[in-house]
Amino acid sequence: MTFTCYSAGEYGRVAVMYGGDSAEREVSLRSGEAVLNALLSAGVDAIGFDPAKEQLTELINKKVDRVLIMLHGRGGEDGAMQGALQLLRIPYTGSGVLGSALAMDKIHSKQIWQCLQLPTAKYEIAVKSRFEAGSCGAIMDKLGGKVMVKPAREGSSIGMAKVTSAKQLATAIQDAFNYDNQVLLEQYIEGPEFTVAVVQGKALPSIRMSTPHIFYDYSAKYQDDTTEYYCPSGLSDKDEQRLALLCTKAFDALSASGWGRVDVMQDKLTGEFFLLEANTVPGMTEKSLVPKAAAAANVSFSQLVLAILATSME
Repeated sequence: MTFTCYSAGEYGRVAVMYGGDSAEREVSLRSGEAVLNALLSAGVDAIGFDPAKEQLTELINKKVDRVLIMLHGRGGEDGAMQGALQLLRIPYTGSGVLGSALAMDKIHSKQIWQCLQLPTAKYEIAVKSRFEAGSCGAIMDKLGGKVMVKPAREGSSIGMAKVTSAKQLATAIQDAFNYDNQVLLEQYIEGPEFTVAVVQGKALPSIRMSTPHIFYDYSAKYQDDTTEYYCPSGLSDKDEQRLALLCTKAFDALSASGWGRVDVMQDKLTGEFFLLEANTVPGMTEKSLVPKAAAAANVSFSQLVLAILATSME
């Protein structure tokens, strides 16, 4: 698989923006360090930049020509930083303000996909200001008895829980309200979980994840060595193509662009795919999924990073 890339000198001075002050700071630091090292090894004039420690106007003082955003979560993946960089007239990688904001919000993502008749699981919304624990029994019945609880605007599975009773649901919602005032309550799909990376409009090979955890949570993603990744994922060629088309459609539907990742569940009985969420600045650590998918397509980590940086040239 090939991507549009440029010579190292054409990028000018590049700031890899990482860290920040979101709940995903630790992962962002690791992603940013890996990306920065790859750029330096490729001969790009690159520096690290942590907006939690420096004012954005320092980008101008440092004569930065473009920014490679490696901020995960709020403040970096939700459109806020994208808008600030646009005001500073500094090009940046990945999705713009609208695509970033929509993809960050799991509820709005599902609503858009639903309107476009793209498959997504049944759901309800819990709003902190008017939530009543007494409604949990009816919600459990409506969503099939197994529910995933997700803060609407958090990433890396932070604040998420899988519940099987009304009592558990009420507790999980209250816990999720610590992260967001809106919480997505999603029917749990029994079956394997897949993820598809999209880079420069092209879908990379899908990855299937398997974990002994209750679900693919923060620990399974970044801390444990028990999670297994399969790429090739084991899908037939037909299903691989079907999944790739679904994920690129879902990504485009949110006005996302440049690069990112779409997560999907497959019903083990029907084989139908259900969209979970999109990520516009996925992890780029040694355990991250986009580099694994790129490797399966014979794209090195360095080539992947340069392809991501090239999205700032558009």
